[in-house]
Amino acid sequence: MKLLLDTQVLLWWFLRSERFQKKTSDILTNPKNTVYVSAVSTWEIVIKTALGKLRLPGEPAQYLSDRIAQAQLAELAITSAHTYGVLALPVHHSDPFDRLLIAQAQHEGLTIVTSDPAFQKYDVKTLAA
Repeated sequence: MKLLLDTQVLLWWFLRSERFQKKTSDILTNPKNTVYVSAVSTWEIVIKTALGKLRLPGEPAQYLSDRIAQAQLAELAITSAHTYGVLALPVHHSDPFDRLLIAQAQHEGLTIVTSDPAFQKYDVKTLAA
């Protein structure tokens, strides 16, 4: 299975949160599955940190790079095809970061791991965190 972490879920992963359902945690840690982190999420985290809306235990670039490497997450770049995919999305959700994650998941055939029920309104596979 190929999974894409929503930004909030990515932060939970880094904090080793117990908010994950047991089933989801088992899926995420199964070595047969590939877990992706999108540049959309790192971008969102950096912006929110710069605006003072999010605090990280370290400098954002180093913290994120270290955690992504430690967790052995596959990185997903943003392509123009992903951004064009946003155009086709109905406006069920106004968050631009989430909309781009949805477009990426659709284009790449990924399942999004999220706690946000708004994702279910889109034509994208989801897995409840």
